[in-house]
Amino acid sequence: MSYLGGVIKRSLTAVGRISPLLRAGLIAGVVVAGLAYPLAAVAGLGAKSGAGLLQELPEELQVAPNAQTTYVYANDGKTLLTTFYEEHRKPTALADMSPYVKQAIVASEDSRFYDHNGVDVKGVARAFVANQQAGGVSQGASTLTMQYVRMALRDGAQTPTDALRATEQTTARKLREMRLAIELEKQISKDEILERYLNSAYFGHRAYGIFAASQVFFSKAPKQLTLVEAATLAGLVKAPSAYDPASKDRTAATDRRNYVIDRMRTLGSITAAEAAEAKEQPIRLKLTTPRNDCVSVPESRNHWAFFCDFFKSWWLQQPAFGANSRERLDNLRRGGYRITTSLDPRVQAAAQKHVLEKEKKNSRYALGQVVIQPGTGRVKAMAVNRTYSLDQSGNGKHSDPAKRKKFKGNYPNTVNPLLGGGDMPGYQAGSTFKIFTMLAALDQGMPLSTAFNSPPRFKSKYITSPGPAACGTYWCPKNASASMTGRQTMWSGFGKSVNTYFVQLEQKVGAQRAVKMAERLGLQWRTEVDQRMASPANASGWGAFTLGVSDATPLEMANVFATLAADGKYCTPNPVQFIKTPTGEDAMFNGVPVAGVRCRQALLPAVARAATDAARCVTGYGAAAGACGGWETSPMVHAIMKRPVAGKSGTTDSNQAAWFAGYTPQLAAAAFIADPDNPRHAVGSGNATKQKTLVAETLRDALKDAPKVKFTPPPDWIVD
Repeated sequence: MSYLGGVIKRSLTAVGRISPLLRAGLIAGVVVAGLAYPLAAVAGLGAKSGAGLLQELPEELQVAPNAQTTYVYANDGKTLLTTFYEEHRKPTALADMSPYVKQAIVASEDSRFYDHNGVDVKGVARAFVANQQAGGVSQGASTLTMQYVRMALRDGAQTPTDALRATEQTTARKLREMRLAIELEKQISKDEILERYLNSAYFGHRAYGIFAASQVFFSKAPKQLTLVEAATLAGLVKAPSAYDPASKDRTAATDRRNYVIDRMRTLGSITAAEAAEAKEQPIRLKLTTPRNDCVSVPESRNHWAFFCDFFKSWWLQQPAFGANSRERLDNLRRGGYRITTSLDPRVQAAAQKHVLEKEKKNSRYALGQVVIQPGTGRVKAMAVNRTYSLDQSGNGKHSDPAKRKKFKGNYPNTVNPLLGGGDMPGYQAGSTFKIFTMLAALDQGMPLSTAFNSPPRFKSKYITSPGPAACGTYWCPKNASASMTGRQTMWSGFGKSVNTYFVQLEQKVGAQRAVKMAERLGLQWRTEVDQRMASPANASGWGAFTLGVSDATPLEMANVFATLAADGKYCTPNPVQFIKTPTGEDAMFNGVPVAGVRCRQALLPAVARAATDAARCVTGYGAAAGACGGWETSPMVHAIMKRPVAGKSGTTDSNQAAWFAGYTPQLAAAAFIADPDNPRHAVGSGNATKQKTLVAETLRDALKDAPKVKFTPPPDWIVD
């Protein structure tokens, strides 16, 4: 007996208790050590160590779920926004595949698949002889079941070491695969094994599984694959790079496809005539690169990508999907969710159209807006005059070479969350912040009729750096025009945006209460200055807060006014309607759907209705319970919309930013114009109305077919 024979005999004796291998036949057990290695490597496996290794192996295959592609849709559940994946894969039932797929993969990879019990004895013997003659690896003997076992071990690996063990070229790996393959075939049917294999196999071009392969190479579903297409894909699993049909030279891919077709003819899956006809056809591809992440939103819908970015940021904050942002992102890319977002394509189209009508993409100024549904917090649109792109090589270019340095900036291409939902602090929001002072006063029981004599300039009690001589170290704000002088109430003070009225109101209610009101309605302080001033130690002295010196995002401000439209019900800004798991169930967290609205009553309905009555003065719609004072800051809003509407405009010192937030009972929107690269670059008075008409035209178009719902007037006790 040869040395090799002795080793094999001792190995068989040592593993005699492993009945599945013995049931596979003596040949399978004898030659397994020589399947993938030269004979010298086999001889190095000692009987004792080999037996010990096998006895430590599990008898059942622990199958981890395959990574699956997550699909993200607009609010109709049909219009694809993008996908997220680490491995592009979508599980597909065998019944939903072309019969040619099943026939081709069996013919090319394991012609006796339906005859063996997981290990092909004849194939093992043939490979053993071939490898002996070649003095190395010339043939393998892995059945489809064994190949699937290897994929399952690889895909379920938790560490690099586990992944290496699943794919390393060792005798131990082969023995493990054989044992697990035999056990697996006792538990599930052949067709289920084949289905799992076809959903796990790698076909190249980041396509995992037959669904992805059909999409990537032929832009169709697996059910629609022809004989030629199925044979082409079946030929890829052996060596995706070597037989890549998308390469310039398709000779290898064609030869491999024809080999598969010949094998199908030999097995009787197709006729000789069908085989001959199929082999005459060239490989005709229709390549598709599946979208992945927000940067892959189609060019025609690139403006949707800013909403996509908000959705992704929202996802990374949800504890339902992992303990930290890394785990949550991994879950998004591997979890196979079907997500229906809140994005309304019709509203988004109107929002983007009106943005670009007023400010082109190559402008230094960013003009953008967010639209939210009151009562749900669902974000319907996010539009801005920028292109969502990582490629910023051409940014800041001006047509005049002499001005290029001057105009250099992060535009038009950017992935910064200019509209909110990320880590950018936003922009100073100006007089829109007067809403927080008014709400704090109303919340403390002050009626809308609360009046102050409002001079052109007012010496406040708040300490600041030295100002005009008459004020000394006290903050001494002034009004924008002389026409604001005189006795004002909340209606007229808000409608005309009278600074000296609101500073007096803030003094009476307490600046700290205005700050707390902003926090109650969802504002976050992202800059060191804002965090310091909003702290309990400093908030009571933050007199300038009411004039909007703090940063805010359009997302936050739109939601503030959506809260008023919803009678004081605050809802967390929400980019989703439904999140379904791969099994079709709602994604849950602590027994609650993750996609559900998250609302709380932040204000008494009477307070919200009173604030709305004053905000009606701003737009030219007029208050229901009081006098607006004869003129207003934004009369064009109602003139454009011709329906009940309220809101608030805002500009910062020197017109460095300009805002408008408007709302109806059905929708709320907030828009801004500013230079994100240089906050000191003033937008100028000529741009100060763009955001007003932008919101008005967007809401008008979005509500075109909606009824004209009226606001509920405030009760008498909060009016006088």
